[in-house]
Amino acid sequence: MDKIIALAKRRGFVYPSSEIYGGISGFWDYGPLGAELKNNIKRLWWQTMVYQREDVVGIDAAIIMNPKVWETSGHTSSFTDPLVECKSCHLRFRADKIEDNRCPNCQAKNNFTEEKKFNLLTEVYLGVTEPKQKAYLRGEITQGVFVNFKNIIDSFRVKIPFGVAQIGKAFRNEITPGNFTYRSREFEQMELEFFIKPEEKEVEKWFNYWTEERFNWYVNLGIKKNRLRLREHKEEERAHYAKKALDIEYQAPFGWSEFEGIHHRGDWDLSRHNLRYKDKETNEEYFPWVIETSGGVDRSALFFLIDSYQEKNGRVVLQLNPLLSPIKVAVFPLLANKESLVKKARQIYDLIKRKFITIWDDRGNIGKRYFSQDEIGTPFCVTIDFQTLEDETVTVRDRDTTKQERIKISKLETYLKEKINQL
Repeated sequence: MDKIIALAKRRGFVYPSSEIYGGISGFWDYGPLGAELKNNIKRLWWQTMVYQREDVVGIDAAIIMNPKVWETSGHTSSFTDPLVECKSCHLRFRADKIEDNRCPNCQAKNNFTEEKKFNLLTEVYLGVTEPKQKAYLRGEITQGVFVNFKNIIDSFRVKIPFGVAQIGKAFRNEITPGNFTYRSREFEQMELEFFIKPEEKEVEKWFNYWTEERFNWYVNLGIKKNRLRLREHKEEERAHYAKKALDIEYQAPFGWSEFEGIHHRGDWDLSRHNLRYKDKETNEEYFPWVIETSGGVDRSALFFLIDSYQEKNGRVVLQLNPLLSPIKVAVFPLLANKESLVKKARQIYDLIKRKFITIWDDRGNIGKRYFSQDEIGTPFCVTIDFQTLEDETVTVRDRDTTKQERIKISKLETYLKEKINQL
């Protein structure tokens, strides 16, 4: 993890938030490359979950809602973690994360206070006069879908089974944030709420369907299958809303860790908000059941970085799927002090950047430039040399194989598009 954290900061993936003032626990800023990586993950998720399906629509709900939403959904009473305090060092921890009843900080054993329930919702206060109205930063993005259930049906004429997708920020006042960006107090979720008839056969069908779909999505984007597993929650582990829950876990350096969950929420949410569905063909009314897929954008980004990190012959390579790579193509003039090469390279750079996220690099020798691009996961480097001026070809270097090909400039865009598999 130390190498990943160092790389992430050095190359502009992730910075500690407000670092010049000592930072703040549980918050992170994404630099130029990290922002692109996250955007690519979200874009690909949206394409898969919304654009490529006829049975899913998307929304973007507000971060702050009427506090009655959280009271009705059960979050103000049940959205909790078990909290204990070490009597020796007086630091607080999640009780379910302590191993061998030993303090993670001072190593004192069997010296904790009694377990208490700690609510994870983050309070905010609104208004210009006292007393101000207490509200909450959303602890999950899900409720924005449920409270808009009737609006979506009325405006979009969707029919069960159908889904509503959303990507957005959520906030949890975590007791012990840690493991880099894995457990943060501000994070981004990508979720699908899929509404079905309240029948067990429908649950089995769609729960299994979405488990397979989501697992394969990560595999298809390059995460090694042997580092993934499915783990079903025991009854005592389930969230207050879940009838059944299963996690997709990744074998991180800090152990098997969940980064997407598939949940059978039943009619917990819609029944509490009193939102029924009416079948206009049969006039049947009922509270639909919900199968939810809930993935973490930040956790996914972290695991894609970890999984793609390679050290080969003295160089660091991020073997990201090109669809995820922050930069798709780097353009180099062989020599930065030869005006003819720079001019031609600029023409090619201007041509390519209209279609692909492209970077210009003319610093140092060509070998160091290649290694620099390998380290940030750029899949292809295009070098303009003296032969380019003679025959209108360029050298294209592949990140993973380091092999080089001469490609006609007129065919370069098609070549790169096929290689990157741009959607």
